Amino acid sequence: MIEQTLTVVSVKGDIAFLKSEQKPACAGCNGKCGAQIFAKLFKTEKKTFPYQFSEPVVVGQKVKLALDDSHIVSSSFVVYIWPLLAALASAVLVQAVLGLGELAQIGTAVVAGFVGFVMAKQRLAQVVHDVKVLKIYPLSLPISQRVGD
Repeated sequence: MIEQTLTVVSVKGDIAFLKSEQKPACAGCNGKCGAQIFAKLFKTEKKTFPYQFSEPVVVGQKVKLALDDSHIVSSSFVVYIWPLLAALASAVLVQAVLGLGELAQIGTAVVAGFVGFVMAKQRLAQVVHDVKVLKIYPLSLPISQRVGD
């Protein structure tokens, strides 16, 4: 599970719009932390991520969400492997079946790689990400409560 704390920036009915806080990549993760993955996955670099809550939230409230990382691994496989396999298979088939030259192999590999990319993009549009609410932080904490309590 990938966890990220987001901030509620606006609320319309039971849908809250959340924004992830961009953090500079530390030496330990090189940009592969929860903030970066949420930003890339939901394209929230400068946008907001809509989420329907079962309980009311208010603007300024922090929410901790978790994302099942099994989809990320399979999605990465589809995005990187499908275009490569399509390009390689087309180049081999053009040479073996049609006996065409290197220029035709390169051309069909480029076209097939693009087709593989389009197919992967369509496949990823169908993936439903399993986002769960781990915690909804209160807007303000009592004065007596301190960090670490």
